[in-house]
Amino acid sequence: MRTILVTGGAGMIGSNLVKKLTEKGDHVIVVDNLWRGKREYLNDPDGNPVINFKSQFFELDLSKPNVLDDIINQVEFVVHLADIVAGIGYVFNNQGSLFRQNILINSNTINSVRKSKVKGFLYVGTACSFPETLQNSLDYIPLKEEDLYPAQPESAYGWSKLMGQYETELLGKETEIKTAIVMLHNVYGSPCDYSPERSQVVPALIRKAIMHPNEDFIVWGSGQQGRAFIHVDDVVNGIMLALEKGWNHGHIQLGPSICTSIKDIAETIVEISEKEIDIIYDTTKPEGDKARAADYSKANKILGWEPKIDLHQGLKQQYDWIKKQIESK
Repeated sequence: MRTILVTGGAGMIGSNLVKKLTEKGDHVIVVDNLWRGKREYLNDPDGNPVINFKSQFFELDLSKPNVLDDIINQVEFVVHLADIVAGIGYVFNNQGSLFRQNILINSNTINSVRKSKVKGFLYVGTACSFPETLQNSLDYIPLKEEDLYPAQPESAYGWSKLMGQYETELLGKETEIKTAIVMLHNVYGSPCDYSPERSQVVPALIRKAIMHPNEDFIVWGSGQQGRAFIHVDDVVNGIMLALEKGWNHGHIQLGPSICTSIKDIAETIVEISEKEIDIIYDTTKPEGDKARAADYSKANKILGWEPKIDLHQGLKQQYDWIKKQIESK
């Protein structure tokens, strides 16, 4: 049995990871400020918590220094998922504060790890850290890990996550602590934030389809922009494998080699809804990078990982989950 700290452990990825780790028999400690995560996300299908909230859950603000110092001395491994992230509107309207918060969260967490006797630190980064020059054409070439530098992310979010990745690399070089870095492409699934203010593209469109005709089905941008969508179950599987095989191999991206347009996502969600919905494209809204996908050959070689969840199947699962949440209110 391993003792593992998961920061951001009440969020979409974190809660699913915590459940998998506890199923395996690991003792998991969760830190989350509940900005987007929720305690109930850590319940099993019968509504019972998978951890002891009195001794294994800490609601903390990681942007404050040293808050992890006492907790981290109890654990062997750390999976650092916590960050400030939301939909494209929130990201581009709050770049300064988002960048600062993520820099503080990452640096404070890594500093606490550096002072500890932790055996391994796994940092979760993002494909948003890849240069925008490699993502500004619809004629995309799947990204490779060596494409990360010279750095030129499009957003402050991508820069902030890249700085955390760099500090993780320094941690590995300067201490005996093992490090692993996984870079995630566009993760979807449940549980998730589907609020109008902070939801990302898939839950935002699902919410609009469920609410239609009371809410217009508006897609931001032309719809031609595309992403490598990866289901949360595939991501959790990749993190689990990285905890076993990913140490000291540099950064490894998790994502499919296929770039799916937002137009295709929108049309699939409309199909799943079984409603007559007119799709409206608002080209006055930001759409971010044009296209990206992953060359996941490194993940396959080192971790034995590949994406398995069919996109339509995954979208249907997320649609049903959000629909249930909305109808229960």
